[in-house]
Amino acid sequence: MTEKTVDEYISSLNDKQADIVSSVRQIVREAAPNADEAIKWAQPVYSSNGPFAYIKAFKNSVNFGFWRGVELKDPKGLLQGSGDKMRHIKLTSTDDIDAGAFSDFVNQAVQLNQTKGDPTKG
Repeated sequence: MTEKTVDEYISSLNDKQADIVSSVRQIVREAAPNADEAIKWAQPVYSSNGPFAYIKAFKNSVNFGFWRGVELKDPKGLLQGSGDKMRHIKLTSTDDIDAGAFSDFVNQAVQLNQTKGDPTKG
């Protein structure tokens, strides 16, 4: 299935996944109102001077991830992953959403892209 818009992506999900993705999407849009939103790599991707965040639905969870995840300050230890750049948060329900922390991650990620440039170009 090739979704053309984030709305179409969300409409293709089950209710639980759609609720999680919609909630996270709203946080990103409020924290980074000037960011571009598009389907890239078969998932919603948010860009500002390059991609900074993505939302990816899986069968039993949704990942909210960041290109420069290893560089984000994460006082609550929410970010997971073992790669050298990216990190994500695994969400299994809307109860897992920490709006304050997520907004802070988005703000940090946008700022890193403004300072360091497009993370896919280096």
